[in-house]
Amino acid sequence: MSVRRGADKGSELERLAALAGAASAEAAVSLEQPEGDRDIPMDLTAAAFFDVDNTIMMGASIFHFARGLAARKFFSNSDLVKFALQQVMFRVGGKESADGIRSSREQALSFVAGHTVEELSRLGEEIYDELMADKIWPGTRALAQMHLDAGQRVWLVTATPVELATIIARRLGLTGALGTVAESTDGVFTGKLVGEMLHGPAKAHAVRSLAAREGLDLRRCTAYSDSSNDVPMLSVVGTAVAVNPDSGLREVARKRGWEIRDFRTGRKAAKIGVPSVLGAGAVAGAVAAGLAYRKRTV
Repeated sequence: MSVRRGADKGSELERLAALAGAASAEAAVSLEQPEGDRDIPMDLTAAAFFDVDNTIMMGASIFHFARGLAARKFFSNSDLVKFALQQVMFRVGGKESADGIRSSREQALSFVAGHTVEELSRLGEEIYDELMADKIWPGTRALAQMHLDAGQRVWLVTATPVELATIIARRLGLTGALGTVAESTDGVFTGKLVGEMLHGPAKAHAVRSLAAREGLDLRRCTAYSDSSNDVPMLSVVGTAVAVNPDSGLREVARKRGWEIRDFRTGRKAAKIGVPSVLGAGAVAGAVAAGLAYRKRTV
């Protein structure tokens, strides 16, 4: 009986992951490219997909957003500490249980409920300038630019709300973003997610859906991530690159012959057991879950 319940839970999570991926691909829009990029011949069947947290940005984008909200008295600093602890537990554990994902989803719902899409976007613009702009890894940004210079589209793929992810993509001059989609009616968030958070297998579904929509040949595409949770996404493209990898992804990358790039200092990389190849995550939804704590305790 317990085996059957486990299978049912797995099937339900897979269904929600597929819904989340399809919704994210549907919500993704190609952003207008800077003037200087418009004369580059387009490679229409190849693209690059970048995870955000600890891959292209130092730390978790949604946690930086939470810090900005706390500074605006959206919730207390003690709540922010709880969010940080949730993030640490998630990173150390590597993966969440079905119950953990369900709890995170419920908390994330109460965070967005009643707020407008316009408000989230406005705050995201402000907080990006204040707390995120200087957190971009130059090395990973250079990798993204390499793909742009080759005429390829570059998409972010993250559990962060798609509105915030799109702001990050636009500020970096990228093509667009795949992110978690929260349902809204008349511009107001309803408190429901479309499917699940864009995490783990959901990212792979989103990449496949976008590739089908955009006519991409996944064998010619490249994906970048720091987390073992993103192995499903890394596995659907022709070229996978581990950037600032956690120990789990480092092991997978070595076994599969994936390239490893580390833009952290050699000292920091050594402390966590990751080789500094060039000498130069967690899933944001885990932190997004904490954003609900204020509403659940007032």
